[in-house]
Amino acid sequence: MPEKTRIGTRSSALALWQSNYIKDQLERLYPGIVIEIVHIKTKGDKILDSPLSKIGDKGLFTKELEVALLDNRIDLAVHSLKDLTTTIPDGLQLGAVAAREDIRDVFITHLSKNYNGLEELPDGATIATGSLRRRCQLLAFLPDVHIQDVRGNINTRIQKLDESAWDGMLLASAGLLRMGWHERMTQVIDPKIILPAVGQGALAVEIRENDHRVGELLAPLDDYNTVQSTTAERALLRRLEGGCQIPVGAWGRVVDNVLYLDAMVGSLDGATVVRDKISGNPDDAAGLGITLAEELLSKGADSILENIRLPED
Repeated sequence: MPEKTRIGTRSSALALWQSNYIKDQLERLYPGIVIEIVHIKTKGDKILDSPLSKIGDKGLFTKELEVALLDNRIDLAVHSLKDLTTTIPDGLQLGAVAAREDIRDVFITHLSKNYNGLEELPDGATIATGSLRRRCQLLAFLPDVHIQDVRGNINTRIQKLDESAWDGMLLASAGLLRMGWHERMTQVIDPKIILPAVGQGALAVEIRENDHRVGELLAPLDDYNTVQSTTAERALLRRLEGGCQIPVGAWGRVVDNVLYLDAMVGSLDGATVVRDKISGNPDDAAGLGITLAEELLSKGADSILENIRLPED
């Protein structure tokens, strides 16, 4: 009888799509493989009445899955890479980073509105987002909009929008595409306006260190260009010591064997944004990310981050 392979996942519709995508890929590669989906609730799923910036983000959507891996209750955990901390816990490693979906953010207008894009929003329009990164860059682009904090999985957020008086919402394109909700996407936002989160659009599969059986199963799913691009982004974020409570955006991509990386750090009100870019050999992905982080810090990102980290009165 074949050995069972257990995939750990959160229970949201998008998380289940992601886990079933990895399951389907493995079943295609290895006919006869026995796979079980194991549902695990994370802290981020349980605390829904506080902004992410208030409760911290260190493993908010991943820690319980990582504990289950270490306890041998599951064999692999599927994450949105942007949820995964930049330092993997001892005893664990990334088994694969699958080919990336669209990295961009999208604007979704309220069903009762006729806006075709952000440029048509009136002064004082209300836009919902739970991301300080999106908040910062939207305010830098449209200083007169009002930001409404919102939490919940993708289904919950869109329901909240539909039941609200808000003008629209910002979400990741990847999640909407994976859920088949193309028709709700009013505008795909140019990264020149809003850079994505580190790892946005990429699926990461985390496994136990030295689990050669599962590592070998996952090897064909590892996508070189996505790995190098996100390695650069995550090295940059690690150097900045950022997370979802700090407005940091980054976009790495490999084109004709050159790795291009754009990044930004901004103030919470969008009044100050430091942005820069770098390019180089994809095999030096981490080094490029660290170098760009140092450039951002030298151009003023250090004072922005210091002000954000100051304790509130």
